[in-house]
Amino acid sequence: MSSVATLVADVDEILPGVVADRRWLHEHPELGFHETETAAFVVQRLRSLGVEDIRTRIGGTGVTALIRGTKPSGASGKVLMLRADMDALPILEANETEYASQNPGVMHACGHDAHTAMLLATARLLMARRAEFSGTVKLLFQPAEEVHPGGAKGMIADGALEDPHVDASLGLHVMSDTPTGVIGVQETFGTSNSDRFTLVVQGKGGHASAPHETVDPVIIGSHIIVAWQTLISRETDPLEPAVLSVTANLAGEAFNVIPDSAEVRGTVRTYSEAVQDHLERRMAEVAEGIARAFGGSATLDYRRGYPCLPNDAGMAAIVREAAIETVGEDHVFTPPMGMGGEDYAYFARAVPACFFWVGVRNDEKGFNWPHHHPRFDIDEDGMAAGIATMVAASIRYLNG
Repeated sequence: MSSVATLVADVDEILPGVVADRRWLHEHPELGFHETETAAFVVQRLRSLGVEDIRTRIGGTGVTALIRGTKPSGASGKVLMLRADMDALPILEANETEYASQNPGVMHACGHDAHTAMLLATARLLMARRAEFSGTVKLLFQPAEEVHPGGAKGMIADGALEDPHVDASLGLHVMSDTPTGVIGVQETFGTSNSDRFTLVVQGKGGHASAPHETVDPVIIGSHIIVAWQTLISRETDPLEPAVLSVTANLAGEAFNVIPDSAEVRGTVRTYSEAVQDHLERRMAEVAEGIARAFGGSATLDYRRGYPCLPNDAGMAAIVREAAIETVGEDHVFTPPMGMGGEDYAYFARAVPACFFWVGVRNDEKGFNWPHHHPRFDIDEDGMAAGIATMVAASIRYLNG
């Protein structure tokens, strides 16, 4: 393997091009399963790099390609998959930068533009280092991480983990709460189970001046929302991570009309399958019991989303060692387990994997808005640490 100093220098040398790629992608965001222009951009870049076996339309708009190492190996070479997601969000961008979204109402507000640009840069550096590793790198550019059921399952169904068979995988995500140049590696889980629900409360509408003649679904829904919180505070082990968040409470349109029904929406985040099962069952029981007590009814539609993302301890150790080599031990940390959801989990459940974090927060430059915010942006200098770590970890893994 070439020296770490050489790798870091090479990353710094190509970073302006990575920034240019990221900004083009940021200007041309596309929603999940509609990333046609993004995929075409990726294919163009991959062809210019000379990678092998470029395949398109996998799981929709997904792209894969291969980089084969040329270092002699006594055993059959391993295959390591590197993943980047490509989709944007239905958000109207509030930034006034020269690279702001040109697609009104669509914005890269989660950093997937950076992920795609970083994987293209990783491919460039690995192509230049083929003599330093044996085995094969499979590049995977995935659609629709933000759109349930996500693009990962479709790519797997279309054979993305086969031909050649993938032995392990790495993925990354930029983080707006982590300083630029810092890498976070979690040895247990990357993200949580991410479920969503819709509750329909049926009452009996009527005139607001005569509430005694109605069954008010607004009141019923309010009691259910409050009672649900006790499922976390009183029925869930305090040592078990769990979140139940109501994010929408929809009912009525007029000031003088009690509506016939109300709708409550939200999300549940857990790690334990037992806790997940318990909350799904008890949410329905509590809602139905409260609604019945008030003379109404309630129907819960609980939908399980992305499962929790397990990080393999061995793969995490490889990433941590690579990060320490490239950015220094003082810039590597173990983040707390978070409650975000991520469909990379499907890859991580199929093969040993590590999903790690790349800091892109810079308060002095004003890059400190949270993900999914209209003013989200990144300190592009932070991409260098992610690229260097990914390249170093890939070579480490493939060389055993």
